[in-house]
Amino acid sequence: MRSCALSTCFVLVVVNLHVKSRGELVSAALAGAWRKSQPPTVNLTQAELDEVVPLLYGSGAGALGWWRVRTTELSESDSAQVLHQAYRLQSLQSVIHEEKICKVFRLLRAHSIDAILLKGWSAAGLYPDRALRPYGDIDVVVRPEQHERATELLARPEVKDCWVDLHESIDELEDRPGAALFDRARDTVIADEAVKVLSAEDQLALLSIHLLKHGAWRPLWLCDISAAIENLPSNFDWNICLGKNRTRRGWIKAAIRLANKLLSASIESVPDEVGVGEVPEWLTRSVLRQWQEPFAINQPPMSHPQSMASVLRHPTTLVQALRQRWPNPILATVSINGSINSLPRFPYQIGNCLTRARRFLIRPPRTAH
Repeated sequence: MRSCALSTCFVLVVVNLHVKSRGELVSAALAGAWRKSQPPTVNLTQAELDEVVPLLYGSGAGALGWWRVRTTELSESDSAQVLHQAYRLQSLQSVIHEEKICKVFRLLRAHSIDAILLKGWSAAGLYPDRALRPYGDIDVVVRPEQHERATELLARPEVKDCWVDLHESIDELEDRPGAALFDRARDTVIADEAVKVLSAEDQLALLSIHLLKHGAWRPLWLCDISAAIENLPSNFDWNICLGKNRTRRGWIKAAIRLANKLLSASIESVPDEVGVGEVPEWLTRSVLRQWQEPFAINQPPMSHPQSMASVLRHPTTLVQALRQRWPNPILATVSINGSINSLPRFPYQIGNCLTRARRFLIRPPRTAH
């Protein structure tokens, strides 16, 4: 009897060792989800799908989750139908968003404003169905000398409902001349409206650095990168994509390798120098930890319920406030222009905290978080 009991315990221990974390469930649910056909086998049980659905839905990857399971036995489950509803909703929203984009670009063009549409709709074009990729704000970059005029135009009542996020430069691509971004931009059409989007090279760079800049908390962003590297044009120029800045080149490579490791993105069209290489364990671990609860409310500054000014007036909450503000290793690394390698991240995290403390000390307390 004792031998049988020990054997049973051993089996239970082995089974528990293979229980997927919620971050790993997200990874399994989204692997290959951007493909039109032949995604990897869905390695999820019904119970695991039930657990992962709130994470997919709440992070904007619900429609991709549906695309992943739609041809499997899981598609008839209640959880899968929640994902199907996300897809249907995004199909409707996509039409509305396209109308608003057309309205914005029609207005800018009428006043000779040169503009490029970023992320959102442009990233959705990487998927077999635009409804698979949600987007809200209309991110637009204009030439610096036209920014003031564009701001005035976009304040008009007729475009107040368009939620435009207007830029005069792209932070993620600050190492490359703005004029070159416009020169390389591609012309496309939404409905009957001509619109510019970034070149495939600049778009992949932007998607990669944007992912890391925000700590890689949103799984959808890694799906964007996966879809991009599996749909590279034949004339894709890796020198343009990677840029000349050595640190940022490393960031882009890390994002591509991460897509391959966590989402099974194919790197057949990617040079070995870019796609093949070590993914630091801390990077994988940090991403999967973020994906345990991939919700915007858990990200700074929304994850900071009290401003530091308020905390300093009530020091008993100081330790809790500092814990809430401790940066994840990815965000910390990118925020101080650090390299992604296998070295410990603690120095970068300390550097991030010191930088934010300095900003707090030199600006009015009421705006500091």
